[in-house]
Amino acid sequence: MTGTAGVDVDRGSEGPATGHSRAASGKVPSRRPAPQRRVSLIKGEKHVREGEPGRSMLAVDEPLLAARAHRPSDLIRFLAGLAGIVALFLVARFAISTTTGLENDISVNAHRIPSVMSTIAALVSSVAVLAVPLAFAVERLIKRDGLRVADGVLASVLSYGVSLGVDWYVAAGAPMAIRDALTQLPPGGGQTLTDPVHGYLAPVIAYMTAVGMSSRPRWRVALWVVVVLSGLTELVSGYTTLLSLILTVLIGWSVAYGTLYAIGSPNIRPTGQHLLIGLRKVGFAPAGAVRAPDAPGGTRRYYVQQQDGPELDVHIIDREQQASGFFYRAWRRLRLRSVAVRRSPQSLRQALEQEALIAYAAAASGAVSPQLVATSELGPDAAILVYEKISGPTLDELADEEITDQVMASLWESVGALHERRIAHRRLTGESMLVVDGKTGCLVNLSGGDIAAGDLALRIDVAQLVTTFALRVGPERTVAVANRVLGADKVAAALPLLQPVGMSRSTRVDLKRLTKERKAAAQALALEQVAAGERTQAQAEEDIAAAGEDIAAAGEDLLSRIRGQILQIAPEAPMAPAKLERLKPKTLIMVIALTFAAYLALTTIQPAQLKLSHMNWVWAAVALAAAAASYGAAAMSLTGFVPERLPFGRTVAAQLAGSFVKLVAPAAIGGIALNTRYLQKAGIRSGQAVASVGASQLAGLGGHLLLLFSFGLITGTQTSGDLGASRAVIIGVLTAAVLALVVAAVAPLRRFVVTRVRSLFFGVVPRMLDLMQTPRKLITGFGGILLLTLSFTACLNASIQAFGGTLSFSVVAVVFLTANAAGSAIPTPGGIGPVEIALIGALTVAGVSPTVATPAVFLYRLLTFWLPVLPGWIAYNVLQRKNAL
Repeated sequence: MTGTAGVDVDRGSEGPATGHSRAASGKVPSRRPAPQRRVSLIKGEKHVREGEPGRSMLAVDEPLLAARAHRPSDLIRFLAGLAGIVALFLVARFAISTTTGLENDISVNAHRIPSVMSTIAALVSSVAVLAVPLAFAVERLIKRDGLRVADGVLASVLSYGVSLGVDWYVAAGAPMAIRDALTQLPPGGGQTLTDPVHGYLAPVIAYMTAVGMSSRPRWRVALWVVVVLSGLTELVSGYTTLLSLILTVLIGWSVAYGTLYAIGSPNIRPTGQHLLIGLRKVGFAPAGAVRAPDAPGGTRRYYVQQQDGPELDVHIIDREQQASGFFYRAWRRLRLRSVAVRRSPQSLRQALEQEALIAYAAAASGAVSPQLVATSELGPDAAILVYEKISGPTLDELADEEITDQVMASLWESVGALHERRIAHRRLTGESMLVVDGKTGCLVNLSGGDIAAGDLALRIDVAQLVTTFALRVGPERTVAVANRVLGADKVAAALPLLQPVGMSRSTRVDLKRLTKERKAAAQALALEQVAAGERTQAQAEEDIAAAGEDIAAAGEDLLSRIRGQILQIAPEAPMAPAKLERLKPKTLIMVIALTFAAYLALTTIQPAQLKLSHMNWVWAAVALAAAAASYGAAAMSLTGFVPERLPFGRTVAAQLAGSFVKLVAPAAIGGIALNTRYLQKAGIRSGQAVASVGASQLAGLGGHLLLLFSFGLITGTQTSGDLGASRAVIIGVLTAAVLALVVAAVAPLRRFVVTRVRSLFFGVVPRMLDLMQTPRKLITGFGGILLLTLSFTACLNASIQAFGGTLSFSVVAVVFLTANAAGSAIPTPGGIGPVEIALIGALTVAGVSPTVATPAVFLYRLLTFWLPVLPGWIAYNVLQRKNAL
C-alpha cells in the first residue's frame, strides 16, 4: 500500500503541514522504477491558514510505514540482559567466597550510617518510586502519547510475573549457594527470607525502560535517582543483597526490551515528509519524491524532483538501519580475518562521515559513480546524503546478452581507478553496478567501502567482480576483459582469493543455486533416458550419483574454471588459497559440543546415582570391554558393505570419532554423515559412499528387527509363566507398531519419513548387487551388525550385574533393542534423556528393581556414550589432520 503525503513547501515553513493527506491509487512502487516516472506538484490542492495565502503541497509517493517496528537493537539488548542474568547465577553458584565477602563488607559499613538518615531515605524512596512514574504517565497522557505508556505498563506487568517466577525458583529449586547469595534473613530476627527479586522495583525499571526516555533527560535522571535511592536503602537496611539488586535491574531491563521487540516499538523513522523538510534546510527546492529500492544494508532511498535542477537520489541512514544484520556481521567478523571484513561505524555520525568521505574520494579518483552534493542530519536519529541521480538498470536487471565487453570494461576501469587510490568497494555485486545508455558502467553503493584499503581487500574486490561477471557471461569472457583492462598481474593476484567464504552473501547464494540447477538437469536427463529405454533404472541411478559427485560443489567448479582461465594468462600465478578464515564452523561446533558435553556430564551423571560404593568392579570391567568391542563391530558393519578395501584401524578410529559427533546431532544422523564423509575421503565416489552407508543402515534395520524377533522367541520359551519379560517384549512390539501406524496415518509425517528414507537408500540396490559378487564382504557386514548388538547387550547386562541385578541375556537383549530404538526416535543429541528414560522403564517392567536399574543404565551410558567423547574428539582431529575426514 502506498500513500501520498502532503508537505508544505513555502520557504518560511520548516514543518510538515498538519491535517492533510491523501490516499494514492493503491499501486505499489516497482523494484525497478521507470526513468520517466515522476511525482510533481499536486495541482489544485491548497492549504490555507488564517491570514496567509494558500500554499502548494508536495506529494511523496512511498509505502506507508508500519505503526510499529521490531528493532534489532531491542533484541540485542534483550539477549545481552539474558546473558547477564545467566552470568549472575553462575557467579552466585560458584563464586561463593566473593559473594559472602561482599555481603559482610556491606553489613559492616551499613552500621556507620545514622539510622535517622536511613529512615528518611527509605520513606522518600518508597513514595517517590511510585509517584515519579505515575507523574510521568500523566504528563505523557496529557501530550497524547499514551501508546508508550501502554507499552511501559505491559512491560512492568510482565516483569512482575517474571520476578515471581524467579522468586519461586530460588526458594524451591535453586542450589543453596544461589539461595544464600540472593536472599538473607531480615534484621530483627525474622524467619522469612528476603525476596531474591524486588517485586516492585523490577516493574518500575521495566516501565521506565519501555517508555523510552532518551529524549527526556530530566525525567530519566529523576527516575534513575529514585531507583538507585530505593535500592541503596534496601541494601543498607539489610533487606536485600547486592546480587539481588543487580538481578532486579537485569530482569526489568531484559523484560522491557523483550517486550518492545515482541510487540514492536512506535516507529519514529523519518518519512518522506521529514526528508523534504530536511532538503529545504540545505538549500534545495524539492517538487516531489518517490520511494526507490533500498540500498544494500537496508538504507532507504528516495528519488526527489526539484523545482529547478537535476533529479536527486537521497539516502537516509538511521539507527534502525545500522542495527539490522548485526548478528550476520558479528558472525562474519568472528569467522574471517579482520583485514577481510570491513569494520562497521560505531555511531550515526561516523556512518555519515564514512559514506561521505568514500563518495568524495571515489569522485576524485575518476571512477564513474554518483556525485555527492550535500549531507545533513535529519533529527537526532537519522541523516541524509544527497546524490545526483544516475538513471539506468542494474547489472542484475540486464539480460545476459546485454552485458557486453564494453560494459564490463567500463566497470573494470572504474574499479581500477578506485584501487589506484587504495579504495575498496567491497560490494561488487550486480545490484551495485548501473549501466547508463547501455554501454557505460557506474559504481553505486559505495557506503560499504574502505579508504586506505590493504592489498587483501583490493584483491578480494577483483575476485568478487570476476565471479560476478562469470556467473552471467562465463569465465572466458570475464577473465579476458579483466586482463585487458587491469593487466595480468592484478588479475593473477586475485586467484588465491577465489573462495566462496570470501564472497558476498548474494554471490554465495548464486553459487549454491547453480549447484542445484546442474544437479536437477542431470537427474532430468537420466530420467528421460530411462523413459526412452536407453538406460536401465540402476544405470540411471549410478549416472545421477556420478553427476552429483562431479558437481557436488558447482560453485567450486565455476571458481575452478576461473582459475584455469587465469592460469592461461599467468601460469606463474600463486595457486595456494589465501587464509581468510580465523575460525571455521567445525571449530566452533567442537567448542560448543565439548561445553555441552561437560555441562550434561556434570548435571546428568551424579556419583550418588552411580552408587560406586556398591558396584562390582569386575562386572564393570566386563562392561567396559564389551563397550570397547562395539567399535570394532561397527567398523566391520561398515566395511562389509563397501566393495573397496578400507584400512580397518582407520575405520575403527572413524567409528570412535562418531562418539564425539553424537554430541551435536542425533545418533543416526551424525553417524551417517560422518561415515559418508569418511568413505568420500577414502577415495570412494559420493554416490557410492552414500549408497554404501545406506546399505549398511538398511541391513542394520533388518538385523535389528530379526534379532528382536529371535530374542523375543527365546525369552518367551524361558519365562515359564513369568510375565515380566514377556510383558517387555509385548510392550516393545506394540510400541513399534504404534509408531508405524502414526507415521502411516499422518500425511506430513509420512511424507517426511518417506523422503528421508528414499534419499538415504538411493542407489542401494546397485550397490548391493556389487556386494553379491563378494560373499566375504556380506558376511563381514552382517557379522558386524550381529556383534554390535551383542556388544551393547553384553555391556548393559554386565552393568546390571555390577549392581547386583540378575536378568537373562535374551531379556536384556529385548530390553536394549526396544528401549534404545524408542529412545533414539526422539531426535536429541546422542539420545540424551529419552534413551535413559526408556532403558530404566523397560528394565523396571522386566522385573529389575529401580534402585538397580537406574545406576545400571547410568553406568551403561557412561561407558558407551560419555567415556568415548574425549577419545572420539582426539580421533576426529587426528583423522582430519590426515585428511581422512
